[in-house]
Amino acid sequence: MNKSNYFSGQPLVSQLIKYLDREEINRTAKKEGSDRYYKKFHTYDHLVTMLMTVISGCSSLREISGLFLACQGRIGHLGLKDFPRRSTFAEANSKRSSDVFAKIYQKLYRRYRSFLPDSRKSNLPLKDLYIVDSTTISLFSDVLKGAGRNPREGKKKGGIKVHTMIHSREDVPSLVRFSSAATHDHVFLKELELKRGSFVVFDKGYIDYAQYASWDMEGVFFVTRQKENAVYESLEQFAVLQRDAERVMEDEVISIDVKGSPLLLRRVFYYDHANDSIYEFLSNNFELEATAIADIYRQREIESLFKRLKQNFPLKYFLGESQNAIEIQIWVSLIAQLILLVIKERTKRRWAFSNMVSFIRSHALTYINLFKFLDNPNVNWNKLTSGDQNQLNIFQT
Repeated sequence: MNKSNYFSGQPLVSQLIKYLDREEINRTAKKEGSDRYYKKFHTYDHLVTMLMTVISGCSSLREISGLFLACQGRIGHLGLKDFPRRSTFAEANSKRSSDVFAKIYQKLYRRYRSFLPDSRKSNLPLKDLYIVDSTTISLFSDVLKGAGRNPREGKKKGGIKVHTMIHSREDVPSLVRFSSAATHDHVFLKELELKRGSFVVFDKGYIDYAQYASWDMEGVFFVTRQKENAVYESLEQFAVLQRDAERVMEDEVISIDVKGSPLLLRRVFYYDHANDSIYEFLSNNFELEATAIADIYRQREIESLFKRLKQNFPLKYFLGESQNAIEIQIWVSLIAQLILLVIKERTKRRWAFSNMVSFIRSHALTYINLFKFLDNPNVNWNKLTSGDQNQLNIFQT
């Protein structure tokens, strides 16, 4: 039998782990003090164990323990001396602060952001456009308060809200924060650090006029939608260009009272022919054309990012019930997604992200050269089918 063209001296999962800088992780752990009370199960070990968990799709401590037992002979490839007991793993998820995993994600993001795919291409002449949105992950525990009213029957699920900001030309979050599902979205806006001249776009659920006034003074531009019950005063109408008359119904300057002081904003009343819908946009930018304001808002759609994260990583079941354990699992899922997107961008063949994740999940412990397979997954099959046909008929007499 011919040797596989994909053979590698290391299992596939260890090839993924090479994207982690162990020395940098150890420095981060030392700075955060996350290894202070651990003799063996250090932050790096914890991260690798959690990466194995999310990449393999394990949904319980017992399941991941079984996986570790199956690959006991390959432990050296993962840079681990031994695998943790279930009790040690559970305790670390509960007590080791999720902040250290947040710091690791941010450092990996800064390291690999130049390798990330530019899958959100836009014709807008904006260098720095940021998109803010959130998604809620339902929890089968009340560790975090759920959103909405209590149901008539049964118990309302808890939920964790994941607030994100991404650059419009990237495909992973540059900033992530967590809150209970009941927390209002606009609280996240205070976390943003935006430089002068940049744009940020978000939905009307983030309405915060005091923050808008602060951005206006800092030279940061925003685009959002106006709420239906907003109270404002119309001050001046802009002339609408003839070519835009079928889309731009109104373009005006309005004044909104913010703690006794007037805030001047731009209101664009816009008709979207494609959806047969009318939108009221708000912005503090008075230079761009009205249609450009609408085009900026269209860039806000990042539901595919959340869908990709939820579909490809185990975020329906968590390995711990504490808020800290839940946050660790989300951070490690984001780290796994970041690494896999970098790998996807480096391959010569165009893969659907979910198909690539499915392959890696199925062969995590197989000795396959990852890039050789991803670049040409059919090479062995082509070699077999185009070779000596007698090899295919070994029982032929």
